[in-house]
Amino acid sequence: MFEPHKVKSLKPLRDHIIVSNMNFLERKSYGGIILRGDDAKLHGIRPRWCKVYAVGPEQTEIKPGQWIYVTHGRWTRGVTIDDGNGEITIRRVDNDDILLVSDEEPVDDTIGDSL
Repeated sequence: MFEPHKVKSLKPLRDHIIVSNMNFLERKSYGGIILRGDDAKLHGIRPRWCKVYAVGPEQTEIKPGQWIYVTHGRWTRGVTIDDGNGEITIRRVDNDDILLVSDEEPVDDTIGDSL
């Protein structure tokens, strides 16, 4: 296992968005059924919510601390960092593939396929 990169601060370039808290773990349906982690599986193809960690100086629509809903696969691989507040995994998302923005952490109720 790799040691996390120790950083004091991160500043994305231009209008880039860096996120954390992207959920690839198990979820629970409204009926109480536990759905195992779905990363890299066919049934795991779905948009995901994540928390905005940092934004570049040209980003005017999204702010750190907000939650964004990103089209499936439109994020980079994660990099684990330690920013003095603990270890987190961060990713960069594509601006054009942000579907929704929320000021509060949304419930991830994207259960199953719509087919």
